[in-house]
Amino acid sequence: MTHLKPNKTTSNYRHIFLISHMRANTSLISHILGSHPQICGYYEMHLNYLTENDLLKQEKLLFENTEFNNETEKNKTQYLFDKLLHNDYELLLENLVPKSEAFESTKKLNILVSIRPPEQTIKSIVNLFRNKKEQRSYADPVNATKYYIERLKKMALFCKHHKNNFYYYDADLIRTHSEESLKHIQSWLSLSTPLTENYQVFSLTGRPRIGDSSENMKKGTIVKQQTNYDEIEIPTKLLQEVTLEAEKYRHLIISHAIDSMTF
Repeated sequence: MTHLKPNKTTSNYRHIFLISHMRANTSLISHILGSHPQICGYYEMHLNYLTENDLLKQEKLLFENTEFNNETEKNKTQYLFDKLLHNDYELLLENLVPKSEAFESTKKLNILVSIRPPEQTIKSIVNLFRNKKEQRSYADPVNATKYYIERLKKMALFCKHHKNNFYYYDADLIRTHSEESLKHIQSWLSLSTPLTENYQVFSLTGRPRIGDSSENMKKGTIVKQQTNYDEIEIPTKLLQEVTLEAEKYRHLIISHAIDSMTF
């Protein structure tokens, strides 16, 4: 187990943050990234990033909770990863890099932004929460839709504020165009070796509140076939409204991205 030195005041690592929403293949890409030898982190940490101290907190927690095969493997780490999927958690980029390093911020902080289309996303959220004993509000399509739109709105505001400081990709490309999309992400993050469709199954893989708890996540490779949710119905008018609104936010986010990968 690795601990930070008591006198440490800044993080020496680069950071990768994924800004997205629930049920957007985020556990899948998180595991693919976290399996790369240069990256530590593969799960949702439920942290706010408001100051440099929060980066140190992330670092401490990751090194305490991540299994390394040996010290050499740990020493290869250059990037720390987390994903933010809820409006309860903030990422204030301007507070995370010292002013003296302002021009280096895009090297230290690497932001990925991703959206999945509404119908499959909302149905997946409803299915997930219908199988929970608690927090079942999102088991209703109306509440799930409200979460989705409110999240996209917050993401759009973040992207407008941080124009040309993030990369965007359509979430389903990770499954439908895996090789091509992973090459793009590797290039965006300046990783020295490829990201692959196979990933490590970690000790926290599949645990509730950590990420996707489905059996597919435990297979250690991308499962191309998506789950069918035909039994879940979204009112026609609601689906039409959310589709139009989601596309509006998607186009806005893409317009502010430094680069994007879309269908």
